[in-house]
Amino acid sequence: MKKIIVSLTIAVVVVLSCISCTQQYRARNFGGNMTITLQPGEKLMMATWKDDNLFYLTEPMEEDYVPKTKILHESSSFGVMETTIKFVEQR
Repeated sequence: MKKIIVSLTIAVVVVLSCISCTQQYRARNFGGNMTITLQPGEKLMMATWKDDNLFYLTEPMEEDYVPKTKILHESSSFGVMETTIKFVEQR
């Protein structure tokens, strides 16, 4: 009975930990995929991490600019817990 209670407690803590953190935090710290849809008329110039915060630079699209999907890949030292962030531009 004691093992069941300990197992359930651990499961609840893990689930609550995953629910309480943001998608950005999970992607940065545990790897995975994330999609960011930019504001209409904005195009991505660059993106970078500082600690757990994602910073991305945008600028207004020119009239003839064709919106693109740009992808930021993380390449970790051991190839585990890598993150991919997809930036979707829209007119």
